Amino acid sequence: MRGLLVLSVLLGTVFGHEDFVGHQVLRIFAADEAQVQKVKELEDLQHLQLDFWKGPTWPGSPIDIRVPFHSLQAVKIFLEAQDIRYEIMIKDLQSLLDEEQEQMFAFRAQVQSTDTFNYATYHTLEEIYNFLDLLVAEHPQLVSKIQIGKTYEDRPIYVLKFSTGGNNRPAIWIDTGIHSREWVTQASGVWFAKKITQDYGQDPALTNILNNMDIFLEIVTNPDGFAFTHSKNRMWRKTRSLTSNSLCVGVDPNRNWDAGFGNAGSSSNPCSDQYRGKFPNSEVEVQSIVNFVNHHGNIKAFISIHSYSQLLLYPYGYTSEPAPDKEELDKLAKSAVTALSSLYGTKYKYGSIITTIYQASGSTVDWTYNQGIKYSFTFELRDSGRYGFLLPASQIIPTAQETWLALMTIMEYTLNHPY
Repeated sequence: MRGLLVLSVLLGTVFGHEDFVGHQVLRIFAADEAQVQKVKELEDLQHLQLDFWKGPTWPGSPIDIRVPFHSLQAVKIFLEAQDIRYEIMIKDLQSLLDEEQEQMFAFRAQVQSTDTFNYATYHTLEEIYNFLDLLVAEHPQLVSKIQIGKTYEDRPIYVLKFSTGGNNRPAIWIDTGIHSREWVTQASGVWFAKKITQDYGQDPALTNILNNMDIFLEIVTNPDGFAFTHSKNRMWRKTRSLTSNSLCVGVDPNRNWDAGFGNAGSSSNPCSDQYRGKFPNSEVEVQSIVNFVNHHGNIKAFISIHSYSQLLLYPYGYTSEPAPDKEELDKLAKSAVTALSSLYGTKYKYGSIITTIYQASGSTVDWTYNQGIKYSFTFELRDSGRYGFLLPASQIIPTAQETWLALMTIMEYTLNHPY
């Protein structure tokens, strides 16, 4: 195993992986609004190159920041001078990345069927796309692969369609991996795809859903960004489009939708991880979904899956005005997180985006809700911050299993409450 670790480090050097040696993730506890504002000042200091995993919102809500080694002393002195409490969540980010790479190398193998595919490890874009083809080949009566567009870097954007026949039936949409570094989401999406093929005809609830509705599953919603997390920078979040008059690359695809676009909760700075883009749907990865949803016209539930924080969220993110269906969405969210926690006891919070996590304008489910898709939800999967975006592969299957219970709750409800 030590040899594999050395090999992964050498490969990283050869292929130019960004190095995170000495980077730490700090969890900051702002006691009052004044301290929240002080932490927000750090966001504007671009020379520190801080990566806000959980941004400052309100007093008492933890703030998680990845701090490069060269900025650690300055940030800690700043926090201590302001009497702002913090703790070290991850002492050396690179050590976790090395473990992750070691695990991937140890279990990498060319597979010939989805039965021998390893669901308990992280996979590359090529491996996931190969999985899609295997699944379709094994279940041609149930699964088909649709290309809904091409990325900025000319990669195909694929969606799996699970259907038992019929034209333009009511449908459920699930996407994972719109933020590329949230690897447990794409890994869970792969597991969901296999689960659907296993349970159809065996589980009465899922069989009933698929006998009456279609399910669309987009496992890699941001293929360019995902490929980049494997080849260069594991912490990459955005797309890979170029912005004119800027050296900074990419747009946050969850700030690029035409729902409160440009409001607070997004950034106009192309170098920000929350950069919204120059106009709504500027990203082809977003526009492809918009075109698909509009052309289909009969999607009844839309579920976008992120990590981390253990939350189930519904509209709105860009305004504090309650969604017209708030009471029903809240009740359904409660049922879903209750089902989720029944398996391993994982605790989720639920509520509207703006009241539960932070203000976010231009987000996916705000747009889908405004298009009339009532059951629009966003998940933030495991964990609550111990590992953040670097959730160990050993937690992939438990995460997917518990999330599936929540998804089934939402899908069953959607079937039984047509509108």
